[in-house]
Amino acid sequence: MAPSSSTDGPGAGLPASAEPPREEQHAGQPQLIPPPLSLYVHLPWCVRKCPYCDFNSHQGKGALPFEAYVDALIRDLDLDLPLVWGRGIHSVFFGGGTPSLFPPEAIERFLQAASARLRFAPGCEITLETNPGTAEHGRFDQYLRAGVNRLSFGIQSFDDGCLQRLGRIHDSAQAAAAVKLAQDAGFDNINLDLMYALPGQDLEMALNDLERAFALDPAHVSHYQLTLEPNTVFFARPPAGIPEEDDAWDIQEACQAALAQAGYAHYEVSAYARPDRQCAHNLNYWRYGDYLGIGAGAHGKITLGAEQTILRRWKHKHPVTYLQTAGTAAAIGGDDRIAPKRRPFEYMLNLLRLREGFALRDFSARTGLAPEFIAPALQQALARGWLEQQDGRIVPTELGRRFTNDVVELFLGS
Repeated sequence: MAPSSSTDGPGAGLPASAEPPREEQHAGQPQLIPPPLSLYVHLPWCVRKCPYCDFNSHQGKGALPFEAYVDALIRDLDLDLPLVWGRGIHSVFFGGGTPSLFPPEAIERFLQAASARLRFAPGCEITLETNPGTAEHGRFDQYLRAGVNRLSFGIQSFDDGCLQRLGRIHDSAQAAAAVKLAQDAGFDNINLDLMYALPGQDLEMALNDLERAFALDPAHVSHYQLTLEPNTVFFARPPAGIPEEDDAWDIQEACQAALAQAGYAHYEVSAYARPDRQCAHNLNYWRYGDYLGIGAGAHGKITLGAEQTILRRWKHKHPVTYLQTAGTAAAIGGDDRIAPKRRPFEYMLNLLRLREGFALRDFSARTGLAPEFIAPALQQALARGWLEQQDGRIVPTELGRRFTNDVVELFLGS
C-alpha cells in the first residue's frame, strides 16, 4: 500500500496548473520514460485504531460520510488528471483504514467514475483491503460485481491471544470464515496479511499461523515482522513478550522455509506468491513505477515526460480537511520534484526489495540518468558481495538481502 502522508501543512509546491521550467538536460543523457501507472485510493476510517498502526487511519464515530467521501475522491481525481492525460491504468488499490467499511455501491460508483476518466488496461488488478471483523455475508458478491477482483485480508495471526494483544477486532474463527465467504463469492485472488515476532509468540505459534493460512489456499501471503513505529501506542508503551532479535530471525528463516515448501515464491522482502499471482500493484511501486494518490493523505509519484521530471504529490491527511478541500489546490499537502541526485537512492530503496533486481537500461529509463551515475556505488556493492550480476541484471545476494539498508545507503551520494 502507498504510505499515507506524515505531514499536514500548507502547499509546499506549485499548484497543478503551473508550468515549471524543464529540468536541464545534458547532451547524451537518457530520457525519462513514463513507466506503468497505478491508482491508489485511500479510505481513512477504521472500526478501531490498532496500537501498532502508523498509517493514516481514523476511528470512525457515528455514521461515516461514504457518499460525500466518494464525491471528494472524484473531485480529487479530476484535479490530478492533467498529470496523466492519455496514460492507461494497470492496477487500482483501495487501502486504509479499513476500505471494507465502505459499502459495495460506494466502491462501484468510484470505479465507474474513474474508468470513465482513465483507460483501465484489460485485466486491470483491482484490490480492496478488508478486515475480517467487517466481513458480511453477501457483500463479497457485490464487491466482485462492482469490479474488485483481488482481496487483501488483514488477518495478522490465527492465534486468538495474539490477536487480542494486537488490538484486533476479529478472532481466528471469524478470519477463516471471512476468507471462505470471499472464496464462495467467486474471489480466487486473495492475499492474507500475517505478522510475526508478536507479543507472546514463539516459533511454533508462528509456524501454526502459516499452517492455518495454507489451509485456506490463498494466492498470496504477506508475511512481515511487527515493528514499533513512532507515533503509535506500541512505540510509546512497548508490549511485553516481543521476541528478541535472534529469536525473530529464527522465526523468519523457519517461516520462509515453510512458505517455500508450500509453493509460495519469495519475490519481495515480505511478499510470497503462487506462480503468476504476485501483486501487480505493489510490484509497480517496487519497480519505481508511477501512481496517482487519491484520498486523504494519499501520496502519488508521476513521471512528467514533457518536462523530464518526476513529481511527488500528497494530499492533506485529515479526513475533515480533505472533504472540505478535495478538488482544489488547497487539498494538496505538497508537490515535490525529485532532483536527479535523489533518484538513485529512491530507485534502489524500491528495486532492491525485489529478488529479481534490475537491468541498467531500466534504471536509466526510470531515472533519466546514465548507468555511469551510479557506477562507484555499484562497484562497492558488488565488491562487498551485496549485489551480483545475473543474466544482465543486478540482483541482491543473500548477504545483501540481510543488509538492504546498508546497500541502499551507498546510493545516497550518487
